Amino acid sequence: MRALLGGEVELMITGSAPISSEVLNTLKVVFSCPIREGYGQTETSAPATLTGLYDSESGHVGGPIACVKMRLKDIPEMEYHSTDNPPRGEICFKGPSIFRGYYKDPVKTKEAFDSDGWLRSGDVG
Repeated sequence: MRALLGGEVELMITGSAPISSEVLNTLKVVFSCPIREGYGQTETSAPATLTGLYDSESGHVGGPIACVKMRLKDIPEMEYHSTDNPPRGEICFKGPSIFRGYYKDPVKTKEAFDSDGWLRSGDVG
């Protein structure tokens, strides 16, 4: 299978949508190379998290990349709190790779950020 891709594959990266552990583990064997999984969105300049190069465990998207801070924001109406065990809430981002706003759209920009500058993803973690 590796030869079908030219025989020079050294690394693959997946993102955009969750991939099951079973599929990811199969791909690692089939293509005989590390496959890193990331999580982010356009507004985070693509990845905000990324698995380690030789992380053999599937089922997670790794930790934050070096320039990104992350936190969970409480969602009281869903009874999700960052103080829960395990913590739950809306995933928020901050850092130099996070966009500053939507082009010529201050209303959407204001909706996207908390008052303290954290980008709200809309995703629950």
